[in-house]
Amino acid sequence: MTAPATAPETDPHTPADAGDLLAHRVAELRRGLAGLGSVVVAFSGGADSALLLAAALRELGSDRVLAATGDSASLSRAERDAARNVTATLGARHTFVTTRELEVTGYRENSRSRCWFCKDELTGRLTALAAREGLAHVATGTNADDLADRFRPGIRAAAARGVVTPLADAGLTKAQVREVSRRWGLPTWDKPASPCLSSRVAYGLPVTRERLARVEDAERALRAALGRARITSRDLRVRDLGDRALVQVDLGATAAVRECADALDAVRAAGFAHVVVDPGGFRSGSLNETTEA
Repeated sequence: MTAPATAPETDPHTPADAGDLLAHRVAELRRGLAGLGSVVVAFSGGADSALLLAAALRELGSDRVLAATGDSASLSRAERDAARNVTATLGARHTFVTTRELEVTGYRENSRSRCWFCKDELTGRLTALAAREGLAHVATGTNADDLADRFRPGIRAAAARGVVTPLADAGLTKAQVREVSRRWGLPTWDKPASPCLSSRVAYGLPVTRERLARVEDAERALRAALGRARITSRDLRVRDLGDRALVQVDLGATAAVRECADALDAVRAAGFAHVVVDPGGFRSGSLNETTEA
């Protein structure tokens, strides 16, 4: 299979100055990937895993790289389609791997360690996939900023499985991931973060298929309602707090959303008795704000 048009072997847009920090880190990424030999990339469809996949294709070729996306009730239909589209654009081999985290008691109970159980389930299945495919490693899109976040049980779970983190190892931060992705022409360079649906469920509330479907339906309906009202919000979440939904949008859009009856009714129609718009706006990981590591 030929290399994708968006990821040529020699990229004129990659910084060439040896003294440039970004160029140095990209070079470190490429050297690290070349040393792996072959790899299964845990592919979520976001900016980090897309850059990792594009870089792996450049260094190793499509025959020695496989993108794999964990598929369960916690993956929204929109993100499933996005993963399929991005890998097709890059010319990568891609597969969905069924994960069964909802069958794991620790995951369903939704404690602060939920992500540990999720990542352990995913990386365990990806490690088995790599063995079946004859690929040497499993890699995630963990970046250097992720390693600085003290509340990342999923990273610890992946490390226990022997999973490698080429972006973090090269020192690439989230901002640098986006900049390199932009220079390489990747469609994900400015894609907002979109973690799994379970991240919307408040700790202590059981994670169920029904809850995840309700959150997905609420977010899809809310986006449609905001579109009709011509209210723009780059980031959007519906947090499940039980019978109450906490809507988070960009800070500048909060006042307009509070006044948009169609938007609030759309969230209620998904199955929430009460809807509140967070006056503080969207914050990634806001359910962790009162959580200790």
